[in-house]
Amino acid sequence: MIDSKQASAALDDINDVVQRVRQSRIYQIASLIIIVWGMLLLAAYIAVYTWPRQSYMIWTMMNLLGVVITTVMGISINRRSGTPRFPIRGLTTFLLIVAFGVYCTVWLGYFTWRQMTVFWALYGMVFYAIAGLWFGYAFMVIALCTTALTLISYYYAGSAFLLWMAVAHGGGLIAGGLWMRRI
Repeated sequence: MIDSKQASAALDDINDVVQRVRQSRIYQIASLIIIVWGMLLLAAYIAVYTWPRQSYMIWTMMNLLGVVITTVMGISINRRSGTPRFPIRGLTTFLLIVAFGVYCTVWLGYFTWRQMTVFWALYGMVFYAIAGLWFGYAFMVIALCTTALTLISYYYAGSAFLLWMAVAHGGGLIAGGLWMRRI
């Protein structure tokens, strides 16, 4: 027989394991999505650097592709876990975030192309930081590192700004996603 203190300690140990497994599962799923978005951003920055006149088309297509890939990944993950539902909350959340960002950049602010690029990178990192508060420190680390690299590129990259952003933003997400998979 175990006494109440031993039972309480055992339950605390079980809760600790459950929390670690939950965080590990979140990191495994999120890291795949972060890596995909990092690759898309890396490609988009290089494409915009190569074909600057097509920047709106490039960003629109890359973002739509990212939403489609993320949604398909969400459906696939839900089906594997026994939840056959469409990930409507995740898609709706993403669309609300984008809608507010578009509102800020189109109606509230008059940004240069460089400021617009930095705004979207930093705006996205705010949500990574918020995710870090809820789901684990890795999101916070990715947000802080990517934000720092983005600000360095804004102030110091000069004409290589888009190439630096490809490494800082896209590469930062890829590296962060790979790091998350090892935690």
